[in-house]
Amino acid sequence: MKKYFSLVLFAHSVFALPFAMIGFFLGVTTTQHPFQWLSLLLVLLCMVFARNAAMAFNRYLDRDIDAKNPRTSMRDIPAGKVSASEALIFVMVNCLLFMITTAFINNLCLYLSPVALFVVLFYSYTKRFTALCHMVLGLGLSLAPIGAYIAVTGQFNIVPVLYSLAVLFWVSGFDIIYALQDEEFDKGEKLHSIPSALGRKNSLRLSEVLHLFSAVCVILPILFTPFSWAYYLGVAFFCSMLIYQHLLVKPNDISKVNKAFATTNGLASVIFAGCFLLDAFLRTFLNF
Repeated sequence: MKKYFSLVLFAHSVFALPFAMIGFFLGVTTTQHPFQWLSLLLVLLCMVFARNAAMAFNRYLDRDIDAKNPRTSMRDIPAGKVSASEALIFVMVNCLLFMITTAFINNLCLYLSPVALFVVLFYSYTKRFTALCHMVLGLGLSLAPIGAYIAVTGQFNIVPVLYSLAVLFWVSGFDIIYALQDEEFDKGEKLHSIPSALGRKNSLRLSEVLHLFSAVCVILPILFTPFSWAYYLGVAFFCSMLIYQHLLVKPNDISKVNKAFATTNGLASVIFAGCFLLDAFLRTFLNF
């Protein structure tokens, strides 16, 4: 199992999982649907299985590309730690487990499960034909909050959709920053990305615009839900992390990309979700 944990990089779950918790507890605290441990467990399992399938499929499909890129040549499949066939079997098993798990939640989740799997798996193809691959990655992770909300309520609502849009713009923006590392490689291999199409300066400007949209989307729920001070604190921290990563990465200096990508965005997601959960506790149990 250790080699599969390395293959799917569980540490990267820190981006979408906190927003799934936001969607789940939004459904519990703003509707008449009660909290159930089984529902929470099923949502967590769906997150794990979908993440496993998406990451492993990406590693499987990009194995030849990864082998050529000095930055990725030591990933598990090029390095021989996991075979391509093992990775593909791992993908299929996790897809099956994902769909089975959704069947235990509600019918809407089950019916939408093939759509969710298509989005998260399709991303791996997109760099071969469109520079909008970053947006597709953002779309895949944006399914977390709305999916968790549907798991609780069995219906759509504007507020979880806003959180999904926040994730879409946030992830797309920071993935553009991350892709700056491979700008020249992508050009040489005829792969598509925003940095290879627009260059560093314009890519960073586009990333800033996307992060501005993300900030707006975490602010707009205030119009629909009576949040306490804890949520406002979370919004302030999330927005400050968006600004901070753009202070770290400049067109003439991308040496701090990994810090901006992993550390800054990981903190943004976890602290924002923590503030949301604190707000939910204050409003539900202490009547703030």
